[in-house]
Amino acid sequence: MNWVDGLNRLYCLRYHRLEGDCIPLPEAGGAVVVANHFSGLDPCLLMASARRPLRFMIAREHYNIPGLRWFYDQIGCIPVDRKGRPEKALRDAIAALRQGEVIALFPHGKIHLRHHPSRKLKGGAVRLALSGECDIYPARIDGIAAEGVIVGALLKRSHATLEALPVVETAEKSVHELMDLLESLLNNPV
Repeated sequence: MNWVDGLNRLYCLRYHRLEGDCIPLPEAGGAVVVANHFSGLDPCLLMASARRPLRFMIAREHYNIPGLRWFYDQIGCIPVDRKGRPEKALRDAIAALRQGEVIALFPHGKIHLRHHPSRKLKGGAVRLALSGECDIYPARIDGIAAEGVIVGALLKRSHATLEALPVVETAEKSVHELMDLLESLLNNPV
């Protein structure tokens, strides 16, 4: 899938004029990447800003879209059954982290527009990082031309930016402390 990664980087850098930071992932070992979520373009931007492959947790209703499931399988997406058994996806993601993979997710749970009141984060990223004994690498996405939509954001040209935020080290921190820290990083632009 190297060619897909290369095409995605070119697409993000040239068409969507992506600028900003690379996510400072460790060279090896598990890691959790999180970001705010404005549009369907966001996963592409995260992948283009990471030096390692990302495995996304994806809502099962999106995972099962005809014609796309094969692609999601190829890039290692982990489907989450939000209405049924989300714990299976968590177990699969924890196993991947322990094997040294990088898991990416959007802790708002779905697209969250900046002009709406702050949406509370879901605790999955913190649970994953603590269970996988790894740190959290937050990023802030901005400059999306078609916020709030999935396909339109892929088509409408943006001037996207990605800012790597300070790494959240999980050692010796409680779930509450980590959630507060992620809330402040992802919901309060500087």
